[in-house]
Amino acid sequence: MELKRSKAEWMRRYASFVIILFVIALGTSLSIRANLGSSPISAPPYILSLIPGMKMTMGQLTICMHVFFILIQMLLLRKDFEKRQYTQILVSFLFGFYTDLTMWLTAPLQVPFELNPVAGYPLRFIELLAGGAILAFGIACEVRCDSLMLAGEGLPLAISRFLRKDFGKVKICSDTCLVCIGTVFMFVYFGHWSWKMVGVGTLVSMFYVGIMVRVFSPHLQWLDLIFIPKGERRKAAPQTSDEWRGNHVITIARMYGSGGDAIGAEVARRLECPCYNRQLIDQTAQQMGYSADFVAQNEQTLSTSRLWEMIFADSGIPASMNPSKEDAIYVSQSRTIRGLAHKSPCVIIGRLGNWILRDDPHVLRVFIMSGRDFAVKQLADKLHLSATDAARKIEQVNTGRANHYWHYTGKQWTDINGYDLIINTERTGIDGAVDMILRAARQIV
Repeated sequence: MELKRSKAEWMRRYASFVIILFVIALGTSLSIRANLGSSPISAPPYILSLIPGMKMTMGQLTICMHVFFILIQMLLLRKDFEKRQYTQILVSFLFGFYTDLTMWLTAPLQVPFELNPVAGYPLRFIELLAGGAILAFGIACEVRCDSLMLAGEGLPLAISRFLRKDFGKVKICSDTCLVCIGTVFMFVYFGHWSWKMVGVGTLVSMFYVGIMVRVFSPHLQWLDLIFIPKGERRKAAPQTSDEWRGNHVITIARMYGSGGDAIGAEVARRLECPCYNRQLIDQTAQQMGYSADFVAQNEQTLSTSRLWEMIFADSGIPASMNPSKEDAIYVSQSRTIRGLAHKSPCVIIGRLGNWILRDDPHVLRVFIMSGRDFAVKQLADKLHLSATDAARKIEQVNTGRANHYWHYTGKQWTDINGYDLIINTERTGIDGAVDMILRAARQIV
């Protein structure tokens, strides 16, 4: 996707990327110094650099590996290989230099493997977690920068496009293969398993870094002050709050079976304004060229297995090149929700409306909940299910919504700080909840 950015903005993003790349290299090196194993993508060059008599440094070996990855991308994509991605070659050389520099800087921090385990292992894990956090912060900044990417991320992206397979699965297979290749090098050149080459740190990197990227990502909006020139930020700024006066915009997040959909529809009817629920699915499908059923299956829900898959595959792929269908749907729906909210008074049900419109002072953010028994009875009566099946369905949907919320916000779905009004329909009933929302809406200026 071609991004409409000025030359000044591109230069800011490229300059920022140079700094961000150093942060990523620093996090990688600090993790290695914990002596618990390297990250998956660093395993082959790190292990080869430890071979007695090896004349190439880890940074130089990293450059060789990345250039090889770029050649594979070019062979797979051919004419579809974007000209902008030739910069991966320059990025590879810079990252290799940063790797050697940060390995030198962190050398005094290496925890000796022979250190007493009572003191050694706590120190190693502290250093590993610190390095992983720095690495995750760098990756989150890289994604926010949305300009260039490392060849280690470009290769699985190229493979996923060539094979037309899900990027997450390809990324997991790619990382696993790199660890296996590193392990082969370890046995060939050292003849035994070494935990400081491939160990606990390798596994922790696969889990921990992805989780920390999710934690950092929602809090990096301030970077746009660096990436985007002031004049262009002013042009892209949303409408002022004065243009919102008179608009009653209400977002309703709801637990499954709590009656949130019915409440939203009735509130909209009494306010004589649109209620957007299923309509958001239809609009997103139309905009993206997907079927409505496809969007319905992949929006505002994320299974636990899919969530962990996305965490494992978390990487420095710029947002403009991210092939995730969930991300594409989220971006499309976010734009639609902002447009509808600015256009006229409305009620928006689900779809992270409270988060997307969190900075608008004239939005009433409501969370609808209920007790488990109440929800089970409501759903069993509505869908003619047994109590057991209804309970299972409620658990599945609520888990999916909670995962979806955490994935895109880094916060808990049920955190009261994300809402202005929380209603338990088991106590108030549907009509009582509607009355409470209408009374609260009248307080919005």
